[in-house]
Amino acid sequence: MINTEKNFAERLRSDDKKVIDEIFALYHIKIFRFSVSYLKNEDDAYDIVQEVFIKIWEARFSLKSDTNFDAFIFTIAKNAVMSLFRKRLSEQKYLDYLSESAVSNALDTEEQTDYVFLRQKYEQLVETLPVKRKEIFLLSREKGLSNKEIALKQGVSEKTVEDHITKALAYLKKQLSSYGIWTLLFYFLFVE
Repeated sequence: MINTEKNFAERLRSDDKKVIDEIFALYHIKIFRFSVSYLKNEDDAYDIVQEVFIKIWEARFSLKSDTNFDAFIFTIAKNAVMSLFRKRLSEQKYLDYLSESAVSNALDTEEQTDYVFLRQKYEQLVETLPVKRKEIFLLSREKGLSNKEIALKQGVSEKTVEDHITKALAYLKKQLSSYGIWTLLFYFLFVE
């Protein structure tokens, strides 16, 4: 398998388009099962499989001959699953679903109002972040980009991205803890 993986990396780097079919045949079922185990949704899992193979092809020139394909592919899959979770949190459709769930679970009007207040307060506080920190935070939490993708997009180091996100989260936690709503905000900020 290691020789095959080394061969995969070399063939990908040389733009061999047939190798992606071989990699797909070897890994697509494993990635699908991995994804569906977290997402509990086959359509989303199929999307993750497709995304993983697109990212493999996009990253082909950066692969080294000693690339561990299992680790490489499942890291991409894990990041794609986590990114999907983050994206779902920011979609209006998902927020509408949460509101409907709240109603169907017999939440009273006060709890629904708390939810709306929480979201508004969160958005207001994000707006008060310094410009660069806000951009990085939103790319991470709203757009679902990885730290590496943000660093490339913003022209900064991954460490700088981590620092901005950590400081943004600390600020939001401090501000929101006074409202006693920090645990609810967890779903907006920490799903990774």
